[in-house]
Amino acid sequence: MNWEYVQPVCIIFGNGQIKKLTSEIAKLNGSNGLLVTTAGFVRRGMAARILQLSGGTIKQVYSAVSPNPTVEECDNCASILRDNQCDFVVALGGGSVIDCAKAATTFGLTSCAATDFLGTGKAIPQQHLPIIAMPTTSGTASEVTCVSVLSDHNRGIKSPMNSYGFYPTVAIVDPELTLTVPPHLTATTGFDVLCHAIEAYWSVNHQPVCSTLAVHAAHLALTNLRQAYKHGDDLAARENMAEASVTAGLAFTLPKTTSAHACSYPLTNLLGIAHGEACAMTITHFIRFNANHGCERVTQLAHKLGYEDAEALANAIDGMREDTGMLLDLKSFHLDNTQLEQLIQGSKHPNLRNNPVPVSEQDLREMYESMI
Repeated sequence: MNWEYVQPVCIIFGNGQIKKLTSEIAKLNGSNGLLVTTAGFVRRGMAARILQLSGGTIKQVYSAVSPNPTVEECDNCASILRDNQCDFVVALGGGSVIDCAKAATTFGLTSCAATDFLGTGKAIPQQHLPIIAMPTTSGTASEVTCVSVLSDHNRGIKSPMNSYGFYPTVAIVDPELTLTVPPHLTATTGFDVLCHAIEAYWSVNHQPVCSTLAVHAAHLALTNLRQAYKHGDDLAARENMAEASVTAGLAFTLPKTTSAHACSYPLTNLLGIAHGEACAMTITHFIRFNANHGCERVTQLAHKLGYEDAEALANAIDGMREDTGMLLDLKSFHLDNTQLEQLIQGSKHPNLRNNPVPVSEQDLREMYESMI
């Protein structure tokens, strides 16, 4: 097997490590920064704390990032960077904030708009402003990946973009920042972690470093997600989920995600289902589907995680979905044939080709029909 492993992000992990922000800005010689965050963090005073830690080097705040960041939000952020000649960015928030910031720090150095690249296949410039990413959820691991997911509602697109230039410079992963995440968001982001790990392991692009990280991340998620969901103040569980998140990010960046993520995009774009919950809706179907079609890595992963076979792993995850209040089917949406067809066609995302077993249109149709 021929393989490569690249991870250019400096990762600072641990409780209370938010205090390292001051020294990390100094290392960048940053003097004119932008804080990218959400209105909630401004309202609750966390943005003010970041400004204080920056020692006055952060001059601007952009807080208009939505849960599924749009191309317009990215362009607005890029305009602030461009107009104010910013020299670094701090991204405080979940994957949506960090994804928006990563794309904006690249596009802000050009005259281009996000729509020039999203879904077009056009090569993304490599030059970018340095980013210090500070995740507040244990989910997307955007702080260590070269992926940015944006939505273009005018074209009905939600899709990832990949570019080496999207890697943050530094990731400060402080589990204490996740203590106030509410239960439902804890669950949805936690299932995103689990799907990252599972899909990285069975991806057609799998390689040994990423596979080892995937097993570690999946084990942590399977053994800590329920506790973090039920007892949000359990710092040990939060710490383990934060470790699972960043490790899963390291696991999937190179192999890329596969079938569950491919299907998650139309589920979110068309039905408004939160990303991690959308991934969770199909992951156990694909565990069974891949195993039943001869993918030995699924059974291998189940054994490494302490389960008898793929079916036992799928059953365990289904039980966890139920215990954490995730959607178990699509019956409540009362989908008509047109919507069903949109889900099927929308799931023919390029990530589907990373699945270890080919997934046909009929396979997708049968899966969705079983959910309605």
